[in-house]
Amino acid sequence: MNPDPAFWRGKRVFVTGHTGFKGSWLALWLNRLGASVSGYALPAATPPSLHALLPAGVAPRDGLGDVRDEAALAAAVRRARPEIVLHLAAQPLVRASYRRPVETFATNVMGTAHLLEAVRGVEGVRAVVIVTTDKVYRNLEWAYPYREDDALGGHDPYSASKAASELVAASYRDAFLADTGVAVATARAGNVIGGGDWSEDRLIPDAVRAWQAQQPLTIRRPRAVRPWQHVLEPLAGYLRLAERLCAQPSLAGAYNFGPLTGEAATVGEVIELAAQAYGRGQWHCPDDTAGPHEAGWLALEVARARTALAVEPRWGLKESVRRSLHWYRRYGEGASVMALCESDIADFEASAARPTAAPAQQPAQVRAIIERPAEPALQP
Repeated sequence: MNPDPAFWRGKRVFVTGHTGFKGSWLALWLNRLGASVSGYALPAATPPSLHALLPAGVAPRDGLGDVRDEAALAAAVRRARPEIVLHLAAQPLVRASYRRPVETFATNVMGTAHLLEAVRGVEGVRAVVIVTTDKVYRNLEWAYPYREDDALGGHDPYSASKAASELVAASYRDAFLADTGVAVATARAGNVIGGGDWSEDRLIPDAVRAWQAQQPLTIRRPRAVRPWQHVLEPLAGYLRLAERLCAQPSLAGAYNFGPLTGEAATVGEVIELAAQAYGRGQWHCPDDTAGPHEAGWLALEVARARTALAVEPRWGLKESVRRSLHWYRRYGEGASVMALCESDIADFEASAARPTAAPAQQPAQVRAIIERPAEPALQP
């Protein structure tokens, strides 16, 4: 189900992290839907950045600030008088969190608390969507996807900080905001790919940089499994979630957004598809893979989003990778960034959900979901 233009037209929407990769795509889509968008974020961290390449009227140029600054963030929320808040601002990188753990916790945990405290201070807010990550779960490397009621955890500072922000959101929802009519939900998205991401330590941007320089890409863990999806998939989920929260506040809670169950793929599989789509590109994995701990297997169960929100994945892995590499190749040839993004959004809106695989095609996965025992969880 596509975001509803009739719902979003004229809505006052406050987006934190609007200068980032996902935030820029989200601001563009909201603008296309007719919403009135206000932003609050640090300046874009990468040159180039999708935010800077989009027209000023599409990606707000004002609202620069740090979510760690409680007073400045509260003032920005008061000025915006939002009806809907979408919180994407974060320190989003696992390896950077090892280098800057205190900054990561301050941004991801206290930044979320500062935002929700600011929401308490304004009238008219109806829904808040806090974007976290698939890495909020206590990863036991088990061979079935994580559900929303599984235990939270996090080995690295990034994952732990996002798990903690889930608890912050649940506390503010239960202690303060639910009684005032504000519905708060958290959105846990899998690994996101798409054009316009130039972040460090991300597979597709690293591949494009290496191949543009005619160098082989170095891969750390080619057999690591992740739930890959095109950036428009979770963004459609966030927008749909906000719509449903406004209509039915009882839907507040946690939601996974990712590919269909059983469609998680390895890093090696993704990079092989990327090389095919790009038309060239080599990669290698050095013998020495020493480095910070990273999970080897991670997948999400997305049944709740499918049943409660009618959110269905549309583009499979091959199509998601193809579109991502097409975007970078066309950008390198001088194509308009706005046109490339608008084309992807239009195609996504026109595409249909893919049929769910029959149980016979993934029996082990289905049995694992049905048979595994419930685990005690520290959980919102």
